[in-house]
Amino acid sequence: MTPTRQVDVRGPRFGAWVTTVVLAVVLLTGSGWLLAVQAVVFAVGAFAGLRYAPYGVLFRTLVAPRLGPVTEREDEAPPRFAQLVGFGFALVGTLGYLAGAPLVGAVATGLALVAALLNAAAGFCLGCELYLLVRRARPARTH
Repeated sequence: MTPTRQVDVRGPRFGAWVTTVVLAVVLLTGSGWLLAVQAVVFAVGAFAGLRYAPYGVLFRTLVAPRLGPVTEREDEAPPRFAQLVGFGFALVGTLGYLAGAPLVGAVATGLALVAALLNAAAGFCLGCELYLLVRRARPARTH
């Protein structure tokens, strides 16, 4: 069994705060292009890993050194899955805004905003919880 990559639990929460601000600006402006940028941020986190995600890099280089030593770590897989879910909502929202369907864009953005704000403010990651549900629902692998 390969060891799982661990992340500082404060990193994803920092990213959720930045994401909350970006998504709120998208809702206020209706900017499909800004949402497309956020979709890229989600995609990098989901497909390349949190260590390469732009908000993760910001956290590691600018924020974490000022916070002191890491006291708690978590498996990277649930937050990466949450990034994948965010990417899906951001992609739908971007397509909605850019295709002239602002209601679709706003609904998808609003749903992503609720999830980001829950994570940022309360430390409750909806995408992480969804990851755990999916893992439990899959049949166990046998060798």
